[in-house]
Amino acid sequence: MYVGSLTLDILLGDVRSLKQKRSVVRPLIAELQRRYPSIAVAETGHLDLHRRAEVGVAVVSASAGNCKELLDACERMVAFRPEIELLSARQRLYNDED
Repeated sequence: MYVGSLTLDILLGDVRSLKQKRSVVRPLIAELQRRYPSIAVAETGHLDLHRRAEVGVAVVSASAGNCKELLDACERMVAFRPEIELLSARQRLYNDED
């Protein structure tokens, strides 16, 4: 069994309030969940900053390759969104022997 995690640090575009931030982050999370139903995704950091967001993605799989493939696809999807800038992405892979 393998568990993969992805942490995305995101800079939001023309956002001036936490309410506007929610209107960008919630659809992003919903699209990730809709496109990849086998992942778990949530806003995990920078909750009090209106121009930054941290999104966490987790996946459990029988193979390391499948974990990496899903996390890479999620990262690409977020990176190509025009209204946000992906500042950093950190992937970690754990197996049942760790």
